[in-house]
Amino acid sequence: MTSRDPVVLLIDPTASGNGRDYRIAIRDLGFDVLSLFTGLSPAADRQADPGDAMSLRADDVDDAVRSIRAAGYDVRAVVPANGSSLHVADEIAARFGLPGNEPGLGWARRNKAAMRARATDAGVRVPEYRLVGSLGEAAEAARDIGFPVIVKQTMGTGSAGVLVLSGEADLAKLDRTWTDLFGAPVTEWMVERYVRGREYAVNFCSAGGEHRLIDIWEYRRPDDRDYDFPLWDIVQIDDSHPDHGPVERFCRQVLDAFGLRVGPGHIEVKCDADSDDVYLIELAARFSGGPAVPMWSRHSDLRPFHEAVECYLGRRPNVVDGDHGFRAVLGSVVVRNDDAPGTLLAVHGLDELRALPGVADVLVGFEPGDPVPVTDHNMCIPVSASVHGPDRATVLRTIAAARAAVRLEIAPDPAESPMAATAPRLVAEGDARTPV
Repeated sequence: MTSRDPVVLLIDPTASGNGRDYRIAIRDLGFDVLSLFTGLSPAADRQADPGDAMSLRADDVDDAVRSIRAAGYDVRAVVPANGSSLHVADEIAARFGLPGNEPGLGWARRNKAAMRARATDAGVRVPEYRLVGSLGEAAEAARDIGFPVIVKQTMGTGSAGVLVLSGEADLAKLDRTWTDLFGAPVTEWMVERYVRGREYAVNFCSAGGEHRLIDIWEYRRPDDRDYDFPLWDIVQIDDSHPDHGPVERFCRQVLDAFGLRVGPGHIEVKCDADSDDVYLIELAARFSGGPAVPMWSRHSDLRPFHEAVECYLGRRPNVVDGDHGFRAVLGSVVVRNDDAPGTLLAVHGLDELRALPGVADVLVGFEPGDPVPVTDHNMCIPVSASVHGPDRATVLRTIAAARAAVRLEIAPDPAESPMAATAPRLVAEGDARTPV
């Protein structure tokens, strides 16, 4: 190709996951891929090929724009492939006059403190919060707001660095080393009122400022205890569910308030148990993580990555205007270690799990001999699986069967207690706490 051939600029792609899938979609649509690495994604940087003639590196947006223009590339769309650089993609698209999301609100779609400030200014309901720069201030904010509160790193993801404080005694949990997923020290936190109620993940795709709902997933918990990591059982809801309509309407307000006009949008909300008011918890201008997107590809007419690229090209694909054609209800089961850190001795029941009708994509996060932490964020899940079925009741029964099949055998760390350290522990996932 020559630099004058039309290309789609792909920001921080990895060799797997979204980066791979976006590359396939772009080429299927007849464009060459020009990759830009910003340094904001360590994973993308590690996988970048410095000898690739169709790859650029940039220190900032100005550097990226200069490099692209100097090379004479005919850029037709800017596609963010990594959550860490979504705001950069918006700015670059704006510089080239290409479809994208409001660049001035890009940081508010990325940073939790900026997100809360924008929501407040735009009249979007969020829990009462404080931004603090020390753990002492965090304790003071918790007392001021009133327990329970939830403490979050402003740049965290996947529930990493999230902590629920239910009362004064829990303030001792703040006294720990706080680092992000890449080991960098944390310097600011959000402290906000903990909303007790039902939690949902909501997926949209937008073209030209018009938003089309793809689906809503309910986070189902084993009991009514406060939690800082929501994943347990997850299942789609439909418009017969009483929360479906209020949640969809609220999320449309969120998309408009945050200038999300093009491409995928993923929103997490909670419905207050006492008032049924809907609160914004998280927002990102990207697809959902986890099993949702590959399950759409198998169980509906959607081609998520192809249609997202078409949105960034300024087109209106089937995801916005057509029938999504879901042929199954979708769900997921997450088998966790909620007891104490230790060493994994065995995972029992994997063959039984894989043989269950409606179960696919069984992911095992640890091998025997690995240290297994308490499961408190997306990157330390021992076992998970996708589940599908003809209706919600079937999916919930399959999830229950999956949970009953799998057991984690873990030898507790010696520091846990003298008696506990003498024997392995079997963590049974099919007990009475499993929701029905």
